[in-house]
Amino acid sequence: MTASRLSRRDWLKLSATGALASSVSGWFGNMADAAAANPARKKSCILLWMNGGPAQTDTFDMKPGHKNGGPYKEMRTNAPGLKFSELLPGVAEFGDKMAVIRSMTTKEADHGRGSFLMRTGYAPTGPIQYPTLGSLVSRELGKEDAALPNFVSIAPYRFFSPGAYGPGFLGPKYAPLVVGDGAQFNGRGVVDYSAALKVRDIDPPSEVEKAHAAVRLDLLQDMEKEFIARHPGVASVSHKTAYDRAVKLMKTDARKAFDLDEEKASLRNAYGRNLFGQGCLLARRLVERGVPFVEVTHGGINNNNFGWDTHNQNFDAMKSLCGTLDPAWAALMGDLKDRGMLDSTLIVWMGEFGRTPVINANKGRDHWPNSWSTVLAGGGIKGGQAYGKTSADGTTIEEKPVTVPDLLATVCKTLGVDPEKQNNSNVGRPIRIVDKPGKVIKEISG
Repeated sequence: MTASRLSRRDWLKLSATGALASSVSGWFGNMADAAAANPARKKSCILLWMNGGPAQTDTFDMKPGHKNGGPYKEMRTNAPGLKFSELLPGVAEFGDKMAVIRSMTTKEADHGRGSFLMRTGYAPTGPIQYPTLGSLVSRELGKEDAALPNFVSIAPYRFFSPGAYGPGFLGPKYAPLVVGDGAQFNGRGVVDYSAALKVRDIDPPSEVEKAHAAVRLDLLQDMEKEFIARHPGVASVSHKTAYDRAVKLMKTDARKAFDLDEEKASLRNAYGRNLFGQGCLLARRLVERGVPFVEVTHGGINNNNFGWDTHNQNFDAMKSLCGTLDPAWAALMGDLKDRGMLDSTLIVWMGEFGRTPVINANKGRDHWPNSWSTVLAGGGIKGGQAYGKTSADGTTIEEKPVTVPDLLATVCKTLGVDPEKQNNSNVGRPIRIVDKPGKVIKEISG
């Protein structure tokens, strides 16, 4: 097949499988649409983490006509019978690619414990250092020789549970590359997202010749090896891992993945000119280049209290939060679809728990782990459906309760990861990727 006969979608197939170098800039724009059409392509995952716990009754499990329902109305999606909140009109256009789980249930109503449970699959008890989901997935799907990290965490808010964001017993090799760290704490209300979403100090110094820089790096490598030999331990290995990762990025064009200025202004506007919106755009650029797991956090201390922790004035907060979430999420799904990547990219939307169906005296909703919602989208899942059912008032589950192990087993199965595989823990005990009771939801993952 000649170049003149290749469609835009065919060109991206070649790019995604490595048949053509991404540095061939004259061709790359014509190759960018069909990455995931190649059946041999491994899947990737984008976790949209809603810090603070989003209210299911104002997003994906509305209770119209009930006093617990609140002021917002249901709206139709493009999937027959499936309805979302009117606060999510853009996302509703992709209902056929989404499976809403309306029957999540846990016993953790504390931010820290809930975050740890949802992100690792295990309760934070005992001496075992459980790894976060991104570390587990990147270990299974990542490539050791990849120029880009196999796990990237964008603007995480780690105050509630630092351990929920780390590689645990898998070690620093599977720790995320973190960008935008601390950006959630900007109390001025305006975040310089362009600066926050770049890897700092990654460009080689212009005043140093390449040959001299290479000698310096070789010297550093020798010093690192000698230091680790004398002082073995997690801290020294973590230090070397960070430097190795930085050097690998410096030596390739892979670092250009973090340059959002390469994108059209119209597309950047569609995602939203804010930290979360541009973080979602960065996530697309990363999975497009083969990164198997990227997470983007929405909500921190940024003039919106604690993100989705809407104890006070819930409805005003939800309008503002969804005003950022909806365009970014919709643009992400549309962008992935246009590039032929939606069926190979699983999007997971969740927080640490839901919020009370009953509205409190401050017009807010409090912590609620009993019956709430998560969403799986793209990735080849069976979309256009709501799985499970809560009561008319939202306080109990009436059909098909889903536990955290069930959810994570379904995520793993969809990504092609064996949820029953075991890793050796820091205490010498084998630990399954997903806790034993977990069962794949076949109605969603197949």
